[in-house]
Amino acid sequence: LGCADLEFAFLLDANLSDADLDFANLTNAVLFIANLVGANLTGADLSGADLRNADLSGANLTGANLTSADLSDADLSGASLTGANLTSADLSDADLSGASLNGANLTSADLSDADLSDADLSDASLNGADLSGADLSGADLSGANLFLANLYGVRSGGIVGIPNALP
Repeated sequence: LGCADLEFAFLLDANLSDADLDFANLTNAVLFIANLVGANLTGADLSGADLRNADLSGANLTGANLTSADLSDADLSGASLTGANLTSADLSDADLSGASLNGANLTSADLSDADLSDADLSDASLNGADLSGADLSGADLSGANLFLANLYGVRSGGIVGIPNALP
């Protein structure tokens, strides 16, 4: 399914575990409660997609476009989001524990109450992101940009590295 055009696809509760969807067009697709465990979504366009409650644990989303995607309550534990564009994405209450977000763009993203424990956020852009109530315990923030980020109520024990910019 690599490079597939699935724009506006309705894939509610779909089982796409371990699927190869690299560079697929999933713009505005509905993947609500979909199983994408271990899926390869390298370079995929998921802008505006509905991924609420989806299971993307261990998925490869390196370089994916998730601009304005709804990933609220999604499981992204252990996922690779290196270099992904998550500008204005909704990741509220999402599980990103152990995820790699190295160099990811999370500008204006909603990460309120998200679990980012042990996540790699090195060199990530979190400009204007809402991290209120998020768990950053053990996260790597080396070189991260947190300018104008909302850090109210963040749990931060054991953070690694020094961010480039703070609010």
